Amino acid sequence: MNKAFTREDAADEDDDGLLPAPALPVNAPNYMTPTGFARLKAELDRLTGAERPALVATVAWAAGNGDRSENGDYIYGKKRLREIDRRIRFLVKRLDKAVVVDPTERRDDSERIYFGATVDIANSDGEERTVTIVGVDEFDPARGHISWVSPMATALLRSRVGDTVALRTPAGIEEISIVDVRYMDVAGH
Repeated sequence: MNKAFTREDAADEDDDGLLPAPALPVNAPNYMTPTGFARLKAELDRLTGAERPALVATVAWAAGNGDRSENGDYIYGKKRLREIDRRIRFLVKRLDKAVVVDPTERRDDSERIYFGATVDIANSDGEERTVTIVGVDEFDPARGHISWVSPMATALLRSRVGDTVALRTPAGIEEISIVDVRYMDVAGH
């Protein structure tokens, strides 16, 4: 197809390399730990303060070089600029809805599981695992960070040390025992 008949601002979802953003439950606050909020705020500051202005300057330079239809700097720059603008809009929306919850301030009922808890659990086979309940924008399964809206977190919330909870999995119901609960910041302090 001739380039003249394609939309320049068409979003190439397959090419941006980003995973789809995790969804928040309808009308639910966007709970975040202070560490997660700071990470997203730092990313927004980097994009708006350094990366986007530098890219705008590059695109302006490339546009001044003449024919834009075969100008790689211009074409790539415009595409990257759309990706950055899309990410900035996403970050602004998420940070505006953010409710920062500091898990280190939970002192009253430290044996009950709430947002920000780091929980040691054991399955029916005795295999132990540690998970931390964090915001939807902070989840990282490789580090044991699970979203507060995930099935496992939903099963664990409001339980206490010594309780056994039922977790629905594709393989069926799995019994999980709560071994320990502690509250520390996501960075591990």
